[in-house]
This record gives sequence, structure tokens and C-alpha cells, in this order.
Amino acid sequence: MATIIDGNAIAAEIRGEIKNEVAAFVREGRTAPGLAVVLVGNDPASEVYVRNKGKDCVEVGITPHQHTLPAATTQDELIRLIDELNERSDVNGILVQLPLPKHINENTVLNRINPWKDADGFHPVNVGKTVIGESDAFFPCTPFGCQVMINRALRDIAGKHCVVVGRSNIVGKPIANMMVQKNKQANCIVTVCHTAAPDISYYTKQADILVVAAGRARFVTGAMVKEGVVVIDVGINRVDDPKNPGKTRLVGDVDFDSVEPKASAITPVPGGVGPMTRAMLLKNTMRAYRLQNGIA
Repeated sequence: MATIIDGNAIAAEIRGEIKNEVAAFVREGRTAPGLAVVLVGNDPASEVYVRNKGKDCVEVGITPHQHTLPAATTQDELIRLIDELNERSDVNGILVQLPLPKHINENTVLNRINPWKDADGFHPVNVGKTVIGESDAFFPCTPFGCQVMINRALRDIAGKHCVVVGRSNIVGKPIANMMVQKNKQANCIVTVCHTAAPDISYYTKQADILVVAAGRARFVTGAMVKEGVVVIDVGINRVDDPKNPGKTRLVGDVDFDSVEPKASAITPVPGGVGPMTRAMLLKNTMRAYRLQNGIA
């Protein structure tokens, strides 16, 4: 039976560490770190995410600066707000909640954020630093959380074969670039497979570490993995619940019931990667705070 990699528990530990770190800085007379979260429009899911991020900040002592703008906000108005946040010394991290209204170009907006305040890790400067292995890169929060979970499950991952299913800019490409780097948290042999592969199972069966971000419910089955694999399931899919007709439930991109007996460790859905994504946003904010204040 596989070890369950409990994202809720690991995220709670990380929040506790950050809370202690913030408290120590405040005792030294420093201003608490600040995270600005910008929401444009009233997308219900985005509103929930933003609200939860605010709660996380308050829990650990980071000052949340929430900016909720109407859906009719122009791109120029949003850019002006970002320019203002870039200049504010009490704002160490900036996150613009996606998706944005269709009349606003997401890339233009994200590229305007100061790379040193890029708490989401999506700025091209940080993407480039991740690719070449710069130590001061800000990683996107979801792959960052995946890497932490992998290192909790396997203490020595050097030379392990990490297979990534999916090539998105949000998860697939970043985690592949992170896991191939020559450092203690990575140093893996990395394969990225996607829809162009005639038989994805050819690659997934070779994985010592399997990261699945395919966007397809229960896509990876037990027949597609080898014994002892560590599985990180990034997927969040809502499907009909046969036990409760008319209702739905969340499942991952991995068929948990068939994969879990073969895995040595596996993340659940929900309760796996999701909580870690939020925790790593706080981690990135603290890293930005340290860099901006010259703290080693």
C-alpha cells in the first residue's frame, strides 16, 4: 500500500515555519511582508481562491493587500495599478488572479510585474532563470509544491527518472525544467510526454517519479505505471458521483484506485497538490521579502 503524501499536512508545516519567520522579523523591528492580490471581475472560483489566499496571509502574519476591480476595468487601468504596486515598499509580492476578462491581455499584464515581486513565478525573467538554473528564480507555485512533495517522498532523487505528463506553461514545462537542474532538490533524468506520443504508457511505465498534469480525469491507470513509482497528481476534475446521484466529486488525472496499490507514494485529490500551491505562494512572498531587504 502506498504512502499518502498529505498536502494539507505539509502545507500546514510550511505555514507554521513562515509564521515563525515573520514573527522573528517583526520582533527585530522590521515591517511585516506584504502580498498584493489583484482580482478583476467577479468570477466565483477566483473570488474563493483570493479569499483563501487572504486567510493564509493573515494566518502567517503576511499583510494582504487585496485589490478587487470591476470586470469593465481597462488594461491601461490595470497596468497603472501594477506600476503602483511595483513601487510600493510595503508590497513584496504581487499576484494577478487569472483568468482575466477577455479584453485584457494576460501576458502584457503579467510581464509588467516586477520580476523581484513575481510571487506567481510567471514572469519571463523568472521562467528564463528557472530554465538556466539561477538560484534566485521564483518558481510557479504548483510545480514548486510538487517538487517539495517529491523530496518529502524520496530523500535521494538524483538520477531518478522523472516523467511529466503534460506540457503546459503553468505545470508541465516548469516542473520538467526544475527537476532536471543539478541541485539537491532535483538532478533527475526527465522525460516530458504529451498528446503527440502514440503510446504515453511507454513512457509512464519507465517513471520512478510520475507527475501528471494532463487535464483528463483518471487518465493514468494502474496498467500504465511500474511498481514502486512515486505519483504526483496535479489534476482537479469534477465528475459525476455514482454514490450520490445528481452530485459531483473531485478526482485527479490519475485513477487512484488502480494506481495506489502499485505506487510507493501518491498524492490524493483533493488534499494533495492543491494546498501546496497556496503554501508556496507564501514561500515565494517570503523569498521576495528577503531579497528586497538584503536578508540572507
